[in-house]
Amino acid sequence: MSANETAYLNLLKHVKQHGAVKQDRTGTGTISVFGYQMRFDLEEGFPLLTTKRVPFRLIASELLWFIKGDTNIRYLLRHNNNIWNEWAFKKWVESAEYKGPDMTNFGLRSQTDPEFNAEYLEQEQIFKKLVLEDDRFASEYGDLGNVYGKQWRRWTTSRGDTIDQLKNVIDEIKRNPDSRRLIVTAWSPEDATPQRSALPPCHTLFQFYVANGKLSCQLYQRSGDIFLGIPFNIASYSLLTHMIAQECGLGVGDFVHTIGDAHIYSNHLEQIDTQLARDVRPLPTLKLNPAIQSIFDYDVEDLSVEGYDPHPAIKAPVAV
Repeated sequence: MSANETAYLNLLKHVKQHGAVKQDRTGTGTISVFGYQMRFDLEEGFPLLTTKRVPFRLIASELLWFIKGDTNIRYLLRHNNNIWNEWAFKKWVESAEYKGPDMTNFGLRSQTDPEFNAEYLEQEQIFKKLVLEDDRFASEYGDLGNVYGKQWRRWTTSRGDTIDQLKNVIDEIKRNPDSRRLIVTAWSPEDATPQRSALPPCHTLFQFYVANGKLSCQLYQRSGDIFLGIPFNIASYSLLTHMIAQECGLGVGDFVHTIGDAHIYSNHLEQIDTQLARDVRPLPTLKLNPAIQSIFDYDVEDLSVEGYDPHPAIKAPVAV
């Protein structure tokens, strides 16, 4: 059994057994623990879960979106990636410009009302088409504000300058691999408001560490949806570590995942029981295009996994 996947399954079990019942901003309700850490040996295999299918291409296109410094979902939609749609869609349906049926509390209502769900899907298709085809609309409603791409690549200082944190940290890994300041942060108190970003960063800070010719990464995540979000985060930061290691001529070490509020939504409990009943399969192997010398030059087609044979996906509602 893979120790990498077992680390995640143990998190599910721990929160189910020891979590406190808490309310949340979405009104769904959670079971939550505060402070939990997992460690994944990236040499053991790429930590893409096998107890349920996790869509690697969505992870890859989202990560490339961050790396490009993009904050508009148009890039994601062009890659058939809908994982950030809800926040942009919410901005549109709550605007004076929206003239369709009432979408109030659409995230919760769509779980229980098939008629409403059909209306929601119809409006979402209209929204996606407008983002893809109308530059003005995409600029107004497709942009999510000061989310990850902005903070990683164009952090704004108090003097009005910008800092490319991601490029700087890669340069520093090459120049001074023993540095204890190999850090990228996405959390800006000024920007972590609904007025400036669609969703304040959940994965707030990550740090790199070089030892014995290997690159490791630790992520601090302030809040994590364990069933839906955390599997993406594990794979995404593991992928980022591999990509930077290739550019810097290093092997890969560990990905360490530290979570503040680690929670299971109350409407994900049955899905988790299904997942925990499944056997763990061998992890896949990550393949990067060896010709790519900079992480800023990757396209989705340059990233792939081989030998991925997971159990089927398990659907669950997203709390928005």
